[in-house]
Amino acid sequence: MNVAQRVRDDQIDTDGLTRRIEALSRFLRVVDPYLPDSDLVTAHTLVERASGRLTLSLDHTVVALAGSTGSGKSSLFNALARFKLSPVGVRRPTTGTAHAVVWGPLEPANRLLDWVGVLPRQRFVRESALDGDDEASMRGLILLDLPDFDSIERGHQLEVDRLLGLVDQIVWVVDPQKYGDRVLHQAYLSQFATHAGVTIVVLNQADRLTPADTELVVADLNRLLGEDGLDAPVIASSAKQPGMLGELRSALESTVANRQAALRRLAADLDAVGDELGALIGPPAAEDEVDRTTVRQLSDSLAASAGVPGVADATAGAYRHRASAATGWPLVRGLRRLRPDPLRKLHLTEPVKTDSVSTDVVARTSVPEADAAQKSAVGLSVRAVADRAAAPLPEVWAPALHSAARSKAADLPDALDRAVAQTDLGLERPPVWWRAVGVIQWLLLAAAGAGLIWLILGYALAALGLPEIERVDVGSVPLPTLLLLAGLAGGLLLWLLLRPIIEAGARRSRRRAEQRLHAAVTEVGRAHVVAPVREVLSAYAQAREALGVVRSE
Repeated sequence: MNVAQRVRDDQIDTDGLTRRIEALSRFLRVVDPYLPDSDLVTAHTLVERASGRLTLSLDHTVVALAGSTGSGKSSLFNALARFKLSPVGVRRPTTGTAHAVVWGPLEPANRLLDWVGVLPRQRFVRESALDGDDEASMRGLILLDLPDFDSIERGHQLEVDRLLGLVDQIVWVVDPQKYGDRVLHQAYLSQFATHAGVTIVVLNQADRLTPADTELVVADLNRLLGEDGLDAPVIASSAKQPGMLGELRSALESTVANRQAALRRLAADLDAVGDELGALIGPPAAEDEVDRTTVRQLSDSLAASAGVPGVADATAGAYRHRASAATGWPLVRGLRRLRPDPLRKLHLTEPVKTDSVSTDVVARTSVPEADAAQKSAVGLSVRAVADRAAAPLPEVWAPALHSAARSKAADLPDALDRAVAQTDLGLERPPVWWRAVGVIQWLLLAAAGAGLIWLILGYALAALGLPEIERVDVGSVPLPTLLLLAGLAGGLLLWLLLRPIIEAGARRSRRRAEQRLHAAVTEVGRAHVVAPVREVLSAYAQAREALGVVRSE
């Protein structure tokens, strides 16, 4: 297939290209907060350049002649223009700026040339009234003669690199002596492996070779291009023999007529950037990539750091304290109240439940601060969350995941203390049976008191010689004595019998409090550690989807 046919067959869907550019822009918006800028420079440059090129004339095609010192590209430039427009000479460097020749009116091409960066004094118009229609087939072509890429002037090399990133098509001009130059192949041709559709390699000065030698050199040049991964056409030409320019001129005419070079260049750039960004995106990773085992490890370390075991023990102690105060023997109940409530000692009170969201400041608790070992365990657990999330992802995402996992670490102590303070520990309302037993205890005490008063009154009447109260016996035991002994013994016995029940209730209360505290601490871990990690995983999933669009068309 000749070059002209190749150009005609390679059509780019404009809508598809636009979708790919938008997808690349979306990819960058998603990953910018998480990935190093150095990995995204090329992609950002492409988005900016694509948006600029697509707003300019697509009726013009910018083709650059690039080559090394002595390759004859300036001579080829003048031969194609059929005028001496670019200086040719042995003295190097000849020029450090690009020359441009425009086929057709200059004014419509000026905005595009401004964007490319060609100085106004270096712009030339090829067509004139004297040409008639001789140059009509080239109308719309903007041909650039670039400085030598191997110039001894560093500024010239930078200018070449800048322009190569902007033009629509590149014609690499080589000569029979230096077509295998290492810098040419390693620094340039191999880097344009995805740009075969907008690349032509011209073996200039072919007039110095015999036809047989020309075939050998072209074959060897094709071999070198194959090693570079560049499947670009090779054309033998000569600036000094007009008859040897036909194939190259025909290829340029087809490129101009096709009006696809700018789109092909952007599509090739997207292919190259897509391959480059592919190293940043690996297999799919769900937002719930952090498994239950890792979350449980985090919750356990946070619970220990928040003092959950101590608060659970205090809850059990508070249950015993309050149960004894409500159901204990009234004669010693007051002694119990002299001892502080374990929960109130920690400044933990039952939260008030309201229908609206409370905006009150929650007072800090007196739960002991985490020690060094507990803080270290929390740090290791946070790192484990990031490591687990980063496992299936490319290594470049690991720093972002670790930063996300630690992003709210400074807020963890206060958040944990607040969660503990706001957790309902299940002691808000005393059980009904506490009240019932309390009533019984007071009735038994009242019976004992009545018996005591009865006995005292009987002894008082006897001492005063007054008529005695009629004696009432139950069996052989006087009723007042029975009331006194039964009331005292019954209350004491009931208190002793209830102690195992209270102890069992305290154990249940401890388990319930520990479960609720653990759930509250887990939510803090999810909000302060897991949620930021999942945001990064969500960004990764969105980036992966966007990159799929960039690479799909």
